[in-house]
Parts: sequence; C-alpha cells; structure tokens
Amino acid sequence: MEIVNFEHICVAYEDENVLHDISLKIKEGEHTAILGANGSGKSTLLKLFSNDIYPRYSEVMKKEVFGKSVWDIWELKKNLGIITNDLHYQFSERAPDLNGFEVALSGFFSSFHLYEHQGFSPLHVKKAEEVLASLEISHLRDKRISSMSTGELRRCIIARSLVHEPKAMILDEPTVGLDIKAQIEFVNLLQKIARERTVILITHHLEEVFEAISHVVLLKEGRIYQQGKKEEMLSDEHLSFTFGVPLHVTCENGRYVIERVDKCSQ
Repeated sequence: MEIVNFEHICVAYEDENVLHDISLKIKEGEHTAILGANGSGKSTLLKLFSNDIYPRYSEVMKKEVFGKSVWDIWELKKNLGIITNDLHYQFSERAPDLNGFEVALSGFFSSFHLYEHQGFSPLHVKKAEEVLASLEISHLRDKRISSMSTGELRRCIIARSLVHEPKAMILDEPTVGLDIKAQIEFVNLLQKIARERTVILITHHLEEVFEAISHVVLLKEGRIYQQGKKEEMLSDEHLSFTFGVPLHVTCENGRYVIERVDKCSQ
C-alpha cells in the first residue's frame, strides 16, 4: 500500500505557489526522511499530508493518502498519527494540569481536555494504559504537564497518537528542545515505533535520521530536488545544494553527522 501518492501537485498561498510540481510516493514500511532548510516548504507539505490544506486543481494532479483521494479528516488522523511542535506548545499552554494518562486518553477525541460528555469506556482506559506501558512511560501516568520535561511531554503526545494504532506516523522535527541525552533516547524510541508502523520524519536536523530510515526526500525552495535511497541522497553534494552551504557528511554506526566545510581549509 502507498501511504502517500502525489503527482504534479502545486500549493499556493493567495496567488503565489509555495510548492511546485510535487510528485512523491511513500510506500508502507518505507521509513522516509524529508529534509530541507527553513522555508523550503516542509511545513506546507506536512499540512498537505494531513488534509489541512489542499492543492491547486489541475487535470494532471493526483493526491491520494492510503489509496483514497477523499477522507473524513478525523478518520484520516486515526490512520496517520501526526506529531508537531505546535501540538506540544498547545498542550503546554492550554492544558498544563493534565497528567500523562489524560494526555494519552485525549487522543480518542482529538481534544486538549477531557470532558464528561466524551464517555470514555473501560476499553479506552485500558488502551491508554497499554500504550503508556509500551513506550515505557507508565511512571508519567500521574505527572502533570506543568511538571514534565520537554521530552516527557513529547512521549506522552506520541502515546496520544498511538491509542488509534495508526498505520503511519509523521513527526515534525521531533527532537527540537531536547538535550543531548534526551535526543539520543528519543531517536531510540523512533526506532522502536518504526518496527510496527511507517515513520515519516520531516526535519532539517540530520542527526534525527535514524538507522531504519531507508529513503530521503530533499526539498529546496518548494520543489523536490532529489529523492531516493538514503545512502545516495545523504551526500556532500546533495546536502550542500539543499541547504545552500558547503557541507561534509559522515556516517558512523548508522547515524549521520554533518559539518560545515571551511572554504579556507579546502
């Protein structure tokens, strides 16, 4: 099954295109990183995945997610778990008194709070408990958001998404705001998640590209510059062009490291 199948898609804000002629296929089990500099169109592409925006119509365009061109947005978000920094911010600002269990439980109704009319069943409760345990964060069950670290809240938000058993997950720069230890732990968590569902990573941080990622899409100025196997895409030449600065890439134990090349030392 193809998770996304886009052909010749353009997206515009007012009269100006911000995504140009996007053709992209991501198959189930094909863990993919979408890399690009700030302003390259990554956030717009994410909104295209989630049906929060729609492309310009043309006779040659195609936009399918899980093989369907039309989705009820709530049903789509059960199949496609989306973790963004904005979601993290919203929970921090709007629901600081929720605990970890309540964050996970809120996923059933895509809400930021729990309400009596939502009518959570014993099965809902059981599933939320199971997901917290599977992510090894049962100790956060009763901890309030206001007392959590950035990494702890982010794990609870992932649990919120997993209560639906989504077929795929999209994560937008998931290690932003984490210290080095928390980054390493979070990348290990992504590896674990990738064993059971497809992971699509949207980022400009090369260190987030974990070992199970097999494909890379390079975005530049709203266009797909290159896409293909990770080992071919993550080269000095491709990344230097994508980010507009001379770069050198090394890979050690499946993890990539990038550094700027000092022209004086060339």
